[in-house]
Amino acid sequence: MNRRTLLDYAARRYLTVPEYPWRKYPDYAVLRHRGSGKWYAVLMDVHAAKLGLTGSGNVPLANIKAAPDLVQLLRVQMGFLPAYHMNKTHWLSVRLDGSVNEATVKALLDGSFALTQAV
Repeated sequence: MNRRTLLDYAARRYLTVPEYPWRKYPDYAVLRHRGSGKWYAVLMDVHAAKLGLTGSGNVPLANIKAAPDLVQLLRVQMGFLPAYHMNKTHWLSVRLDGSVNEATVKALLDGSFALTQAV
């Protein structure tokens, strides 16, 4: 799954319009709940070296909230990384470069949306 497909999915399923709050990083998008304003995903492109990866380019990512057990389980699998600039116990970076299939990314986004809903 790529960034555009994820944004389209969030728009259709949750009526979310991405926000771009950082002037320094104009392409970094935040997906928030409409009522509470709580984040359920952050999309960004991060240089491979900052993620501990080899390569000279940027890696498209989505930071998604998940249960700590699931975060631990997925972080050791291809396509997943410790959350970039987020709590690494509760958040996970998912590569949006085709490393993770679309159904998995959608399921994780749905889970993040549910976990971050106001009670």
